[in-house]
Amino acid sequence: MQTYLETPSECFSNLKDYPFSPHYISVGEFKMHYVDEGPTDAKETVLLLHGEPSWSYLYRKMIPPLSEKGYRVLAPDLIGFGKSDKPTDLKTYTYKNHVDWLKNFITGLGLKNITLFCQDWGGLLGLRAVAELDSRFARICAANTFLPTGDIPPKEDFLKWLRFSQEVSKLPIGKIIQNGCVTKLSPEIIRAYDSPYPDESYKAGARKFPTLVPISPDNPETERNRQAWMFYKNFKKPFITMFSDSDPITKGGDIFFRRTIPGAKGQKHTVIQGAGHFLQEEKGELLAELLSEFIQNNP
Repeated sequence: MQTYLETPSECFSNLKDYPFSPHYISVGEFKMHYVDEGPTDAKETVLLLHGEPSWSYLYRKMIPPLSEKGYRVLAPDLIGFGKSDKPTDLKTYTYKNHVDWLKNFITGLGLKNITLFCQDWGGLLGLRAVAELDSRFARICAANTFLPTGDIPPKEDFLKWLRFSQEVSKLPIGKIIQNGCVTKLSPEIIRAYDSPYPDESYKAGARKFPTLVPISPDNPETERNRQAWMFYKNFKKPFITMFSDSDPITKGGDIFFRRTIPGAKGQKHTVIQGAGHFLQEEKGELLAELLSEFIQNNP
């Protein structure tokens, strides 16, 4: 039996602009929390996947306008993040386990006709899930993300982040979100991003994620990601990119998606102006509008 922590519920009291009721599903040994707004019998399902070191709070500006259009909108907290269980053993957090937890979430809820919106690790996991559960997905929107194989050397900005994440004594979650934004966040928003982590013992998942990115060809997940790319070279379902103009980590990745994936041809790809890595925090309402247009334009 694995040891895990649950963030006390009082840590999440009075969060700014996060009125959503909690939902939970078991994914293997652990409970995954998710936001579930809009009609459960909606024809269209929108799946919003966060990355490192955020949680579903990142999507608070996108969830209401999308659910108000009649979509079922789900925003899970990855295992180790937000209101989900947080295993304490670093070895529990592997790329494969994260993919499997996400797949269990999708199949456990019986989700179909999914439009995926994925950013950061949400893409590293979500794009793999699509490749392995293709029939459940209708469309994909990739935002500030990639599917690395380690065949292209990582950027120095990522290597700096990797070193920092492993060497710093206390991982400053809220400050990391702020550093990934162009605009200045209020103290209460920074506190909201910190809220799932009362102390360092809750941050094992956040601490481990940067080390799991395949930055060399001998990474355990490199071959599976190569296989996923072979899948995407033949992916004809609608695929759109919404990268921001001020993210040094993922800059240029949108071009690779657009050139490689058949379903990206002819789509209205967008560069979001005035946003950093966490573009949902800075331009969430715009992203929701563009995502809704993407769904409507690709029935």
